Amino acid sequence: MRVRTHTLALAAATVLAATGLTLPLTSTATAAPAAPTAPARITGDFDGNGYADLAVGVPGGTVDGKAKAGYVSVVFGGPGGPGSSNVRRITQATVEVPGTPETGDRFGAAVTTAHIDDDEYADLVIGAPGEDIDAKADAGSVTVLYGTGDGFALANTAGRGAKAGDAYGNALTAADFTGDTDVDLAIGGKDQVVVNYNPLAARTDPLMGDRMGGRAPVMTTGDFDSDGRPELAVAFYTQNQPYTQSHVQLFRYLKEETRFGLTWSSDNSAANALAAGDFNGDGHDDLALGNCREIADENIDDPCGPEELTKGGGIHIHYGDGDGLVWEGQTLNQDTPGVPGVAEKGDDFGNALAAADIDGDGKDDLIAGAPGEAIGSAARAGAVTVLKGGAQGILTEDGKAVGAVSYQQNSPGIPGGAEAGDLFGAALGFADHNGDGSPDLSAAAPGENASAGGVWNLPHLATGTTGASVVTPNSLGLPTSSGPLTYGASLAR
Repeated sequence: MRVRTHTLALAAATVLAATGLTLPLTSTATAAPAAPTAPARITGDFDGNGYADLAVGVPGGTVDGKAKAGYVSVVFGGPGGPGSSNVRRITQATVEVPGTPETGDRFGAAVTTAHIDDDEYADLVIGAPGEDIDAKADAGSVTVLYGTGDGFALANTAGRGAKAGDAYGNALTAADFTGDTDVDLAIGGKDQVVVNYNPLAARTDPLMGDRMGGRAPVMTTGDFDSDGRPELAVAFYTQNQPYTQSHVQLFRYLKEETRFGLTWSSDNSAANALAAGDFNGDGHDDLALGNCREIADENIDDPCGPEELTKGGGIHIHYGDGDGLVWEGQTLNQDTPGVPGVAEKGDDFGNALAAADIDGDGKDDLIAGAPGEAIGSAARAGAVTVLKGGAQGILTEDGKAVGAVSYQQNSPGIPGGAEAGDLFGAALGFADHNGDGSPDLSAAAPGENASAGGVWNLPHLATGTTGASVVTPNSLGLPTSSGPLTYGASLAR
């Protein structure tokens, strides 16, 4: 299975084992008995049973009477995908988890998965940007919860905000940035991103800082320069006059200087989502910018492509060439030939993105969420669109999308019905929840059922929506909350 959403770089030995590659033997050497091949580790498989599990952040959840203390809902995978037979609710009142639930902690505001230690079980990384630390309000914290054979075991704090308002944990991603085979964490905070090179401890180092208007940075990872190590992509913007700016930037770990350095910047462009994937199958990672638009008044090199293609939300793709990202790329919206629908103001096409090779052709496909899409008379019901990768990328040489398909809650085989305010497609993720070797799409609708929310599991996207299922707070027996749960506002990637 090939999945490219916040991809975690693995050690070379693991890659060799997973692909079945072996080192050649000379004719004079005597072959030693082959060592047992370790099974490939599955992203998001917390209990090691061969099925990826679904982790949903619920930062608006009430815990022990504390409003917006927040929790994470873990729905374990199985042959039928994630269901209600095995579910865990992780809070700061859970025995293994440091801290205590407090009003406004927003535990679960950001969630990601990684193999922090070297066992076969995936680990869960959770941000709580509203956490107060030593009387410093909203300093924020990051917790790592370690997977075991029965779900989870010990936990530790991997990041603490240094001052009030730091909001550590409002964004998260994980990868081996340094190339030492150990996972590092990039942690978004207010107006900054920090990095933890050893998530077993809480020490963090500065990675980058700039004004972000109080918004969480958008982050993903990919090997855009093809050097064998992933870079960190960060998107952010602010519109606080007289300071108006926006950026999409790449940062690379500089081994000689033991720090991150800025290697590429698309000034004046803002994106609400990022996804990395090899959309044209040339072996180089590409970067997709979702709901991309220019923020500043002046026009600087069309950083999001032709302005008319930003209507209703545009997607701009920078392709990799082995040395980095090429400035000129492909731009599309719902008025692009072959893309289902019509570009309309407020659709928010591309407000969520995910990438995976869903049909196994060696080219990653791009999934775009449009949570503002109207379905009939149901405003902001939402939809997701599958955009197929090809030899030229997501679009053909003459600018058309081939084989693109749109799904929403009125589509055949998808449970439920499209209703106003559902926001279907507001968050997306990929994992093999049913163990068939193909990636399954998770599509959240946090506005479902008066903002109770829900997450749809869509396997077999290459052939349709057969086997689609949904989990909701009601189906999981989750407790009621003093405010909207918006289940699915945050999905582990």
